[in-house]
Amino acid sequence: MRQQQHNVYANRADTGGLLALAQLSIMLVVLAGLSLLPQVSHAQPAVRTVVQVDLQRYQGSWYEIARFPHYFQRKCIGDVTAHYQLSARGGMQVRNRCRKVDGSFLQADGQAIVVNPPANSQLAVSFLPELLRWVPFTRGDYWILKLDPQYRHVLVGSPDRNYLWVLSRQPGMDSATFAEYVRAAHDQGFDTKRLLRTRHMGEETPVL
Repeated sequence: MRQQQHNVYANRADTGGLLALAQLSIMLVVLAGLSLLPQVSHAQPAVRTVVQVDLQRYQGSWYEIARFPHYFQRKCIGDVTAHYQLSARGGMQVRNRCRKVDGSFLQADGQAIVVNPPANSQLAVSFLPELLRWVPFTRGDYWILKLDPQYRHVLVGSPDRNYLWVLSRQPGMDSATFAEYVRAAHDQGFDTKRLLRTRHMGEETPVL
């Protein structure tokens, strides 16, 4: 009698083990099949710059039409401008200016170097004192994403999509042109809802 009970328990144990092994095998087959399915990537494509920039034509004064808000421009309430001038040592000298709430101007001088010559569409800018500009990882990306053939308007951003500017040779931009440049930024994955329009009250063109 005891021998029969032992055999029954043994058979049950063997059956349970086989069922567990079968279930595990089925799961492995399903998982293997899922691994062969096409994987859906949610990563955004890389930010694209224009094919070519003539820095000789690009230099000069630009007016900020809109920007993403950032800490280093927190004191700027309007009249934001940038002036670029080719440097004899390569790259460009940069002078950024803006009007503060008390009516005075805030000014920052820096240097831009070309990262992708001869295309010249990707630059890196530093506003550190000249003696410290060699320090690694202290330059900000300045990528030219869209540029008017006559060099009247430009869209500038960063490859991580955290920075964005719409610039123009004039302190104003018509609504159709502005919408065109905003759409170009949106098509490259920038969150254009973050854009702030810049007020201009007729300040003089900055020069170096």
